[in-house]
Amino acid sequence: MNVNITLGVLGIAVAMASAAIGLFMVAARQLQRVQLCAWLVLGGAALSVFAMERALITRDFSVSYVAENGSHATPALFNVATLWAALEGSILLWALILAGYLVLVATKFRHRMHDPLVGWAMAVLFIVCLFFFVLMFNWPNLDLAQPFRRVDVPPGYNGPGPNPLLQNHWLMAVHPPMLYLGYVGFTVPFAFAVAALATGRLGEGWLVETRRWTLFAWAFLTAGIILGAWWSWDVLGWGGYWGWDPVENASLLPWLTGTAYLHSVMVQERRGMLRVWNLSLVCATFALTILGTFLTRSGLVDSVHAFSADAVGPALLVFFAIVVVATVGLIAWRGDRLRSPGQIDSALSREASFLANNLLFGVFAFVVLLGTVFPLIVEALNGDRISVGTPFFDRMTMPVGLLLLFLMAVAPVLPWRKTTAERLSERLMWPGWAAVAGLLIALLVGARGLAPLLAFGLAGFAGGAAVRQLALATRRQGWRGLVGRANGGMVVHIGVVVVAVALAASNSYLHQSELTVEPGQTAYVNGHEIVYVGTQEKVFDNKTKVEAVVLVDGSVVRPGVSRFANGGVVRTPGTKSSPVRDIQVAVLDLPDGPDGPAGLRVTVQPLTLWLWIGGAIMLLGAVFSAFPGRRRSPTQPVSAPVPGVPLRDREVPVA
Repeated sequence: MNVNITLGVLGIAVAMASAAIGLFMVAARQLQRVQLCAWLVLGGAALSVFAMERALITRDFSVSYVAENGSHATPALFNVATLWAALEGSILLWALILAGYLVLVATKFRHRMHDPLVGWAMAVLFIVCLFFFVLMFNWPNLDLAQPFRRVDVPPGYNGPGPNPLLQNHWLMAVHPPMLYLGYVGFTVPFAFAVAALATGRLGEGWLVETRRWTLFAWAFLTAGIILGAWWSWDVLGWGGYWGWDPVENASLLPWLTGTAYLHSVMVQERRGMLRVWNLSLVCATFALTILGTFLTRSGLVDSVHAFSADAVGPALLVFFAIVVVATVGLIAWRGDRLRSPGQIDSALSREASFLANNLLFGVFAFVVLLGTVFPLIVEALNGDRISVGTPFFDRMTMPVGLLLLFLMAVAPVLPWRKTTAERLSERLMWPGWAAVAGLLIALLVGARGLAPLLAFGLAGFAGGAAVRQLALATRRQGWRGLVGRANGGMVVHIGVVVVAVALAASNSYLHQSELTVEPGQTAYVNGHEIVYVGTQEKVFDNKTKVEAVVLVDGSVVRPGVSRFANGGVVRTPGTKSSPVRDIQVAVLDLPDGPDGPAGLRVTVQPLTLWLWIGGAIMLLGAVFSAFPGRRRSPTQPVSAPVPGVPLRDREVPVA
């Protein structure tokens, strides 16, 4: 008897049975045992993950997943991370995180289990858990994502190890779990949205229950996307960090709809508007996480991120279809009760700007979705293989991004309900000067081109508006002016502005050259001195790496070519990074001998470092947004005049 297989299958069986029993308990209104069932689901998932990690660490090649992905040569960190390096293990990690969220919800609402809203939400969470554990169970004659199948291997078998690209950088240990924490986290607001539709409690209560859950899921997904871009820049060596890869797009889609929801939910809470839209956004965000999982694990797309399995793809597609049909049906069923009690009074109002913001996020998501799935649809219909490349995405999304920057500047200074053009122009004076300053600075440092100059000017506009709001808040509230939803949101906006500037600069002014250089030879690329010194060979447990020693403006960088034990070859760049620009060197051709020439590709990109700094600022703002800020009384009309207080003195951001 194999201990790892026994523990793994037992854990999946316990989790699957506990989810089914928990669902039955909710349906039978036996709610006192629901929390226990949630803990048993988590216990079963944890037992299975423990069994898989034990099998990976001990190199138990009788476990199919270890035989296909493990190796004695894999270093310890990447051996642990092999859990999520392929299909079955990634589904197992997904299920563990989902079980963790299930326990958190059950614990948070343990005293409200008799509330039908909480009961329905728990039922939805149990159903989603049940689906993923059913995928992993060892069903006879059914090849799904079964990580604990038993296989026979010959004596001395070593295993191929994970994909070489996935054992070449420490970010492999962090990037996928962050993405999964974000993906899976959106299940919680989805569950409460379905619960609100099922119970008919369609007011603002379910929004309050799920705000922080949505915020943290969004923050984890943001961190996952930023870390993925960093990994791409630091590992792949192609001179970029975002290639509109279908699997990259799959992570961006729920981020776009989730961001739109975080904005529009404030309109419903304050004015009772956009109820159908908010429910649709929550359900669409969860559905897009399932669609992204399908794209990644169906084998339909060619990507370093993609896994392949015949039966899992159709199962995920069916689940995606069920989610879409069920949520659309529920929203249609409750249509009459979803009518908003409020309406937009003026185009010059915060709710109008949020509506425009949501429409732009919707257009952005539609463009990305169309460019991602259109080739798959064409191939399914007539067998032709086509590709939608970077030019399409850049051309279609750039105008939307610029408009979003403009709205980021205008929306924070607009009051609820309405204002006058004169008052709006007064509030936009300082952001306007910031826009002029940003444009002038860009021109002085040599920036040219309509699109990047527009981006720099609008970034100054949006950044000025965010700083103005924070200055007003901190002047009146002290340190509390940095926390709360609106104030923390302004910190997020500053991070977005930093990312936007870095994107515009690094993409618009990228310079790339390919060189063939002899040892000791000096070349110049975009004004930077490149000296090729020679090569060095390093031997590791899992690979042999030949490094080219290159001096970039006097600093040593070591791009190389790694040959892994499983036969894979990975080219790793060397980067000299600074706040002004990154200079990256990648090896194209290794010399035949110690004195032979080497082929190098040198990429110069300005402000790339600020992508990661901007992402960190966004995450900091998300943390600040989770803390409670000072709130107006919920019965106080947001545009009601305050006797004896001039309007300008009442301009306090609402947290």
